[in-house]
Order: sequence, then C-alpha cells, then structure tokens
Amino acid sequence: MAPEKYKNPPQAPPTFTGTKESIVEDAKALCESTRTLLDKLVADVPAEKSSFASVLVPMIDEENVSQLRSRILGFYQYVSADADLRNASTEAEKLMDDFSIECVMRDDVYALVEAAYQAQKTNEPNLDPESLRLLEKERKGYIRNGLGLPKGPQRDRFKEIKKRLSQISIQFTKTLNEEDGGLWFTKEELDGVPDDVLDGLEKGTAENTGKLKLSFKYPDLFPTLKFAKNPETRKKVFIANENKCNDNVPLFKETILLRDEAARMLGYPNHAAFRIEDKMAKTTETVNTFLADLRSKLTAGGAKEKNHLLELKKKDEEARGLQPDQNFYLWDNRFYDRMMVEEEYSIDEGKIAEYFPLQSTVQGMLEIFEKLFGLVFVKLDHSERARLSPTGKADDVAWHEDVIMYSVWDDSSEGDGFVGYLYLDLHPRQGKYGHAANFNLQPGYVQKDGSRRFPATALVCNFSKPTEKKPSLLKHQEVVTLFHELGHGIHDLTGRTTYSRFHGTSTVRDFVEAPSQMLENWCWTSSQLKSLSNHYETGEKIPDDLTEKLISTKHVNDALFNLRQLHFGIFDMTIHTPKNHEELEKLDASKLYNELRAEICGLTGPEALGQGSAWGHGQATFGHLMGGYDAGYYGYLSSQVYSTDMFYSVFKTDPMNAKEGRRYRHTVLERGGSQDEMETLKQFLGRAPSTEAFYAELGITAA
Repeated sequence: MAPEKYKNPPQAPPTFTGTKESIVEDAKALCESTRTLLDKLVADVPAEKSSFASVLVPMIDEENVSQLRSRILGFYQYVSADADLRNASTEAEKLMDDFSIECVMRDDVYALVEAAYQAQKTNEPNLDPESLRLLEKERKGYIRNGLGLPKGPQRDRFKEIKKRLSQISIQFTKTLNEEDGGLWFTKEELDGVPDDVLDGLEKGTAENTGKLKLSFKYPDLFPTLKFAKNPETRKKVFIANENKCNDNVPLFKETILLRDEAARMLGYPNHAAFRIEDKMAKTTETVNTFLADLRSKLTAGGAKEKNHLLELKKKDEEARGLQPDQNFYLWDNRFYDRMMVEEEYSIDEGKIAEYFPLQSTVQGMLEIFEKLFGLVFVKLDHSERARLSPTGKADDVAWHEDVIMYSVWDDSSEGDGFVGYLYLDLHPRQGKYGHAANFNLQPGYVQKDGSRRFPATALVCNFSKPTEKKPSLLKHQEVVTLFHELGHGIHDLTGRTTYSRFHGTSTVRDFVEAPSQMLENWCWTSSQLKSLSNHYETGEKIPDDLTEKLISTKHVNDALFNLRQLHFGIFDMTIHTPKNHEELEKLDASKLYNELRAEICGLTGPEALGQGSAWGHGQATFGHLMGGYDAGYYGYLSSQVYSTDMFYSVFKTDPMNAKEGRRYRHTVLERGGSQDEMETLKQFLGRAPSTEAFYAELGITAA
C-alpha cells in the first residue's frame, strides 16, 4: 500500500480514448493551431523586433503543449489491438510529418528566427545556455531543411523529397508492425524447442492439421533458432525471417537514393556527412576510423570463436549420424552458441529463467532504481486508475488490458516530489511493435506559469505470455533487454529540462544508448542478479554457483556478437557514403547486406549452397535505418565507449552507491539534450571520455 504522500499526483495521467475519427481530427487540429500561431507571429512581429522572447518563446510554448497530444496520436500505431486505430494513427503521423515539413520550410518564419539569432548578442546577451542552444538549433534546422536553397524548382524538389521520405518511413514501419507471417511445422521438425514455446503456438486445421504455426515474433523465433535440433528447420526459419517484409525492399532503396540526393543539394558529399555533423562524432572519417579499428581488433577473435563453434557442430553432427559439410551457417550460430554455454559452462538457460519470473523481476529492477536514483514506483491498480483518470474510467488511462502502470515519485531524500508516469506493455499481440523499445508519451518541460509539466513514458516489449502451467519466465538475455529499456524509461522520467525538445532521451543518437548500456552491467553483477531473482515455484534466490557460471559467460563469443553489430554499422555507413549518386543507383542493397555480413562476421549463408548473395533482405526487416539511426547505427558501439567508461570509473566497485547514483541522475540523466553531450560526460567523469575501459572489457588492447 502506497504511503499517503504518494497517492495524489499533481497531474492526471494521459488518456487513450482515441477513435479512428478523433485521432485524425486531433492531428489536423494540432497542425491548425500551430499554423495559426506562426501566421500571427509573421503578421505581428517585424523583423527588427524579432527576438527569442517575441518569436521563439511563443513557438516553443506551442511545441511543448502540442507534444502532449501528438506523441500519443502517433503511438497507437505501435500498440493498439484495433487495426482501425493503428491505421488512423499512421494517417495522423503522416499528416503531422507533412505539416512539420511545411513549417520548417517557411521562409517568413525563418526570416524571424534568423533576425532573432543575429540580434541576440546585442539585444538578449544574457540568454540562458538552454535557450541559446534552442535558438541555434532552430535556426540551423531551417538551413538543414533547404531554406538556404534558391526558391523555385530546387527548393520545391527538396520539399518533395522530404515529404516522400516521411511517407516511406511510415509505410515501412507499418509493414513491420503488421507483419503476421510464419511457417507450419510438424512437432518432429520442432524437436528440441522447449514445450512452453510449443504450447503457445497456433494449432493447424485443414491441410495444416497436426502442425504448429511458428511466427517470426521474438518469443517464437529465438528459441527455435537456439533449440531446434533439425538444421533444415533452423535454415527455413532463418531464411524466411530475412524475407518476411520484402515489400519494404524497394522502399529502402528509394530512401537511400532520396537521402543522397537531398544531402548533395545542400552541399554535403553524402547523407552520412549531413547526419553526423551534429552528433558527437562530427565527421564520417571519425566514424569510419572507429568502425575499422574495432573490426581489425575483433576479426581474429571472431574467427577463433567461429572455429570453436564449428568443431562443436562437427562433433554434434557425428554423434547424430549427420554428414558434416565443414560450413558454419548463420542458422547454426544461436544453436551452437547455446550448446557451448550449456556444455562448457554447465548453464541451462531454461533453468536460469526459472529464477526470473517477469513480474517479480520487474519489481526487483524498480527497487534497484529506487535505491540508486532516489525514486519511488507506485503500482496503480484498477481502482487507483479510476480515481486518477480524468474521465473517471480506469480503462481510459491505458491502451490495452495487459498494460501495467505506475506513478513515479522522488523519495524523501529527494524531496517527495512527483516525477511522472511509467507504463509497461510486455507481451506480443497481433499488430503490436515487434521489438523492445521505450516510447515517450508526453515530455516534461517548464510551463508558461513556471510550474513543471511531468513526463509519461512507456516500455513496449515482447516477452512470452504466461501459460496455465507457468508464469512468463525471462531468459537472462531478456533480463538484460528489460533492464536496458527500463534504463531509457528512467532517462525519460528523470529529465528536467526547460523545453520539451531537449527532454529525457532527446539527445544525439551516438549518446542516447549510453545510459541504458551502462545499466546493463547491473545484470552481470552477482549481488544484483541475486536481488532480482525469485524462483517461480519456491521463491528461492538464484544460487551463487549459478550466478558465477552465468557471469563467466558474459564475453563468450563476444567478438562474434560485436562483429554482428559492426555489420549493421558498416552497412549503414556504406549505403550512406557512396562516391557519387550513380554508384548508389546501381547498388543492390540486399546483396551488399549479405556479402558484408559474410565478410565481417565470417558466417556462411545460402550463398555457400549456390543461392547467390541476394537470398535474403535483412535490411527490410528492422526499422533502425529508417527511423532515426540512419548514418547512426555506429552509435550503439560508440556509446558503449562512454557507457563502459562511466561504469568502470564510477560504479564498478560499488554498483549500488546511492550517492554516485544520484550524482549520475542529476548530472547526466536530468540534462537530456539541453547541453552538449560531451560536456555532460566530462562533468560526470571529471575528464574527457576514454576508450580504455571499452577495450579492456572486450579483452583487447586499445593500442
């Protein structure tokens, strides 16, 4: 039972009462409200009177308020169980994106912003740093959106490109979310796959009588690739998964061509140069050097790991009377990686999962964040939701019956203030976003009257559903994923910026993963694993010998894992740094994707069986390169440099040091993107970041 002081949040939770009509109408109304404001500013403020106070403040006030509704309007497409609502949300997002493009290409508004920028040093010399950052970024945004181009055909073409890119991105995402394919297998073909997975599969009728339908959702896909003994089954699943969204293939190609054209119009040599300019890395040379350096350090280790797994495969095939063919295939990797951990480290991931039932693990994670950052999480049951709901109805403050909801507070050491709302949506369903991600639903910021508006944030994951026999049990890798995404959620909740634009995780992309990656280390610390564990039958904590074994596997086949990340990063940089546009026109992205993977990871695909290099279209099956990580996927690796440095320097000796936890909260998490992220890092570390800890953690020398 929550203490009385945590029972009455000063702000009601958001509602999710949209209909297929209202979602689109609300989007139109938001656009109209902003258009009216911009028209008024242009009519009322002459250029010589333009200032941050007269132009930027009204614009950002409007932006702050509109974000409270716009993010939720676009969120339905990822989580709603109703296809009509998902479609309406997709349409609403397209309307809002098109309008956003219209706004950033308004010459008349840009003229006011430019005038405010030029006059700032004279007229507003004491502008605070966050406001100055906003002014500079707002001005640059217009230039990066083509307002430096001459009016007429060139600028019109640029605008056309921006609108088309927005449409493609929305369609690409929709195809991913709506994907509902799968393969039918007999029970024999799925031999080895755990019963709790098989129990959850759709049973076949008519021509599929006696068969089970395996979907491409994570709780079906990964256990099959890890446990199915029949290599043909694994091969079929792997190849089908790489071809599950082939409608996205032409969209991907069109996107990289349009991005390249737009970047060249603005005077950049390529799209990557355009994107990286404002990130921590600043130049494509810095990124390419980092990726090449890491690749050279990991290649030998990757080959050694692969050869070891190949030996294991040969022994297994001989023991089962199969004819070894000397190849180690992509669909062998998860299977023999799991077998190696089981046999050489005596670890049974199913056994470990018994200690991590979903509900108690979530509770344990929240308790870690409570101690570390001075927070309190209050779970809201049906009656509490009804009491706090603006409509008086509990169902109106969540989008699905599966959703778990918390009000979040500062503890007494932090002043007992309200922090925001946290939502957890943890199980797969048709039409739902298929990976694990954190979505900001409403940002935090300072309101016109000086009071604080508090954030709402959602974790959207896809962990297996409980069955009649067992609760949902998390594999250790899923524990790490959940902790990582919760880390984003905490970053979002603890943001304390003046403007919504810089709130929480609104940082540059090559830093945004660092706070969550740092927190993953807690899942590899014996004391924290113990505190998170709770056997689903007995309630016992995980035994020390099991945690020691588990921790000893942290870097097993690590070179292969990081080479896989390098494959994504190098593919991303390759498609976004062509020598010229013609080179890109000739590019076969699928062929490049598969060939680079074979070269970098050293794992063989169907090309070794005579099927050529265009057998699969993996680039069409995940949204990162279409949804903000374009020329930015390297950030997953480069931000590990920062995250490992922070952990080693501050938390490694005492992960639950509450004093350092609060310093981290107030120095790093609170700031969001309100100041240069390198400055934030330096303030926390007391020095510039170093790659030393990153390479030490990987067991390779930095030199």
